[in-house]
This record gives sequence, C-alpha cells and structure tokens, in this order.
Amino acid sequence: MDPKLGRMAASLLAVLLLLLERGMFSSPSPPPALLEKVFQYIDLHQDEFVQTLKEWVAIESDSVQPVPRFRQELFRMMAVAADTLQRLGARVASVDMGPQQLPDGQSLPIPPVILAELGSDPTKGTVCFYGHLDVQPADRGDGWLTDPYVLTEVDGKLYGRGATDNKGPVLAWINAVSAFRALEQDLPVNIKFIIEGMEEAGSVALEELVEKEKDRFFSGVDYIVISDNLWISQRKPAITYGTRGNSYFMVEVKCRDQDFHSGTFGGILHEPMADLVALLGSLVDSSGHILVPGIYDEVVPLTEEEINTYKAIHLDLEEYRNSSRVEKFLFDTKEEILMHLWRYPSLSIHGIEGAFDEPGTKTVIPGRVIGKFSIRLVPHMNVSAVEKQVTRHLEDVFSKRNSSNKMVVSMTLGLHPWIANIDDTQYLAAKRAIRTVFGTEPDMIRDGSTIPIAKMFQEIVHKSVVLIPLGAVDDGEHSQNEKINRSADACAMCLSLLPLLHTPGSTRGWNYIEGTKLFAAFFLEMAQLH
Repeated sequence: MDPKLGRMAASLLAVLLLLLERGMFSSPSPPPALLEKVFQYIDLHQDEFVQTLKEWVAIESDSVQPVPRFRQELFRMMAVAADTLQRLGARVASVDMGPQQLPDGQSLPIPPVILAELGSDPTKGTVCFYGHLDVQPADRGDGWLTDPYVLTEVDGKLYGRGATDNKGPVLAWINAVSAFRALEQDLPVNIKFIIEGMEEAGSVALEELVEKEKDRFFSGVDYIVISDNLWISQRKPAITYGTRGNSYFMVEVKCRDQDFHSGTFGGILHEPMADLVALLGSLVDSSGHILVPGIYDEVVPLTEEEINTYKAIHLDLEEYRNSSRVEKFLFDTKEEILMHLWRYPSLSIHGIEGAFDEPGTKTVIPGRVIGKFSIRLVPHMNVSAVEKQVTRHLEDVFSKRNSSNKMVVSMTLGLHPWIANIDDTQYLAAKRAIRTVFGTEPDMIRDGSTIPIAKMFQEIVHKSVVLIPLGAVDDGEHSQNEKINRSADACAMCLSLLPLLHTPGSTRGWNYIEGTKLFAAFFLEMAQLH
C-alpha cells in the first residue's frame, strides 16, 4: 500500500473509533469531517514538520553556558521562531528583556521573549501556549552517538538536543495551527504564545514580564497549556496536574582559604571535608527517608482514594527500570514508586565544591568545601519552614562534632510545588483529545521534578494551567542521546545507518506527529467545551 494512503486510512480510523466510543449521541464532538482533514494534512506533511525540527535543532541555543557565541545562537533561535509565527499570520512582539548580570561582573543580553496572538474572536475561548527554545549543553564527546545538533532519525526516533525539551513540542503546537491555516479553516479557539529562551537558566526576568503583562497580554486568556515534561511510560499518553517544588541548599565548611598538605597537617586538624561528609550523611538514610526533624509534618495523610489513583496508572516496572538503566529501585511496587516520586519529598546530594576530583592522586586536605543538596517539596510544604528545619538540623549535627571550623548554611533556590484542579474544562478537553488520537484514556500524573512556570502562571495570571506532555519516558531530556519519537509508521530503513541506537524488539513511537494531531484535536475540543 502507498504509505500516504496508509496514513490517511489510519487518520480515518481514529475518527471512526472516536464516534463509536461516544456512541455519536453523547456531548458535542468536533466535526468528524474537519478532524479527518486536519489529521490527513498532518500525516501528509510530516516530512516537512521533521525538516523544520531539524533546522531548529541545528541552532545551538544553549542558555546554560554564559558565553557570547551561545547567546548569539539564542537570539537567532528566537528570531526564527518569531518569523515562523508571523508567516502563520500571528501578531508578534519580541520583548527586549535587558541584560543578564553574571557573577564575574560581566553581562550578556537576555534573548527576547515572544508574545504572539492568533485570533481575537470574543465568542471563542483563548488558549495560551508556553514553551521554551533554549537547551541544555550538549557535546558529541560527552557520550552522544550522533552529533547533538544534527537531527538524526533512527528506527522512527529523532535524536538531537532539544528534540523533546522543548523544540519538538513547541513545533507540534505550531504545526497544529499551520494545519488549520493551510486548510483555510478558522482556528477553533483564539491562540496566544509566550515563548522564552532562558528556561534552562532559570527563566531569567520572565516573572517580571508576566507580572507586567497580566492585565494586558494575559487579560483575555482563559487557559494556559504547557508541554515541557514527559509521559511516565513509553507508550501511554499522560496529563500532568502537579509538580514538586525545590529547595536548593549549600553548606560550607571552612578552616582557611588555602588547602593543606596531608603529610604536614593530617591528624592534627578538624578537616573540613570530614565535617562536610558527616553533615551530608546526616540528611537522608539508605531507604531514602529524610532525617531532618519536622520535614514530613505538612505532608498530607495518604487516603485509600489516592492509593487507587496510583493503581490506575500504567507503569511497567520492568520497562521503567530497564529504560532507566537502574539495577534496583528503593521500592518494589508501582504504587510505592509513584508515591515517592510525587507525593513525598525527596533529598538528593549533588556534589562537593572545593574537593579534589581530577584523575590521579593528590594528597591534599581542602581548606574550604561546599556541599550541595536539594529537597523536592510536595503540596502544603512551606519553603521558609523547610529552610529553617534544614538549617537547625545541620547546626545541631555540626555542634556535636566540636569542630573548630566554621559552617554556613544557605538556601539558594526556593520553588514551591504546584497542583491543579483536574475538573477544569481544559483537562476534560485534553482527555477527549487523547482518546481521539491515541484511542486510550490518559494517565493522570504528577511530575517529580519542578516546573516553576506552572506555579508562576497560576499565582500571577490566575488562570487554569495544564501540562500536556508529548515526550515518552525514555526521551532522555537533559541527557545524552535526547530524542522524540516521530510517528507510528516511521520508516525502519534508518536502522542500518546507526545500529548502536536501535534497541532490538523496541516499538516505534509517535510522539511528534501524533502529538501535533493531539494539539489540533485539543483546539476543537476546547471550542466545544468552552
């Protein structure tokens, strides 16, 4: 069969399944003829969508490394995105964000934030999409099997930095809009975009812009959609309604600024490293339980109803373990793992600054060391209270060591957890759209990581926020060999090009192209439900 005919048949089948599921007599549904046209257009133009993603991935828009070359790339990335939106007919403003002051006293320009609008029909709902086009650092020598800035398709998977975080999802939303435009169909909803280029560096200056625009750009917004996280499985879509917060700490132990020779001073000093290791070792036990007194006081009690929500979620533990390349987790059941990722706080130790960490041997006693750790917070935990609890605990442990060194504890980041009301209109629309495209109910999940922008929008703009992830759990965001799956019928001939990246027996995913259909269906569902 001609591949294009096969894709058209698949699109028609999705629409027919939707009609059968709803019995054609339930609540209003998007027009099936329009759905079919849009889905066919997306299938027939998927090569163009992949080519655009390839062009965007080729731009090295690294916001983490504060160097002029990458900053220039960020400006180029934002200009390309603005031009893309303008060609769709959007009214686009590129907002100057001023300079970023660096710790060394230097400054670099912050890339502009794009504010764009398509449609202003007062009878329609207005959906605002947030995305970011900056990426984490990537280098072929760090373990990538392909050039991270050359999008490479292997076994239906598109490998490249930013493919899933977040250029792919941003383009999927734009592709969905372009399908309606190309078919000369009115957009079912008014659409706004807010796209930044500094998310990986902490969304520098974005909160101030959102505050300034809350009564202007955001005044007519009804709903906010973010697609900047992952499913919890390789195959089943999800909707995210909550994330953990994050309190990041540094604990410094200092004897003097200069290091010591261990032959000259070893055995007669309170060594800073020994003090620090004791402090870090006092924070969490071998089962992952946080040892800071009072840290669990505000965690809400577990109910039977909540346990049932974890039971309903699709998570193949063996697949999850294998894709994570972990021999054994701390917990043996799906429910325990999900609870400790989402509804309980966790403490992670990240590193030690000032310690000798180079290859070889060096008999040095560091004179000053800084330990770094963070606590992921869950709803009802208070950032200020956690800061006091951690500081009090470390001071107590340090005092018992009778060390002559000086200890200083500081919290350098305090981000609150976020949770949403899953009965809001756009959650129902997202569920229906997922059923339409994927033929299944989504997993309703929370995310163990922190997405500060969700809490920011909820608190400043006071609008409903939903996270609709497109990426699969094994996409490797921030890691080597980041990828997004292309489509259900992506070609297999690429296997011979790069066998190292092919997992025998693996199934081809469909996150990028079917994700584009998901957003198109979401527009139509929102129009029906608004």
